[in-house]
Amino acid sequence: MIHKLFTFPIDMIINIGEHVKEEVDKEFYDLETIQKKLIHLQMMYELDEVSEEVYKKQEEELLARYETAKKLEMEQWEELTKR
Repeated sequence: MIHKLFTFPIDMIINIGEHVKEEVDKEFYDLETIQKKLIHLQMMYELDEVSEEVYKKQEEELLARYETAKKLEMEQWEELTKR
């Protein structure tokens, strides 16, 4: 019982860290999220809310993230199908 009292703060920090990592991974490596951001960026560009320079830079970053996410997805798929 006393052990739980002392480890609770550490366990809580670990739990929060894992949750933050999941959210970051979702933001950076979730294909659907990246696609939505690309669509949103395209709309902003077409409505002249961002310059062509900003558009191209952000598009390049998003496409690189998409490519990385797709590779990760393929690697996971290959791991699952090996078994």
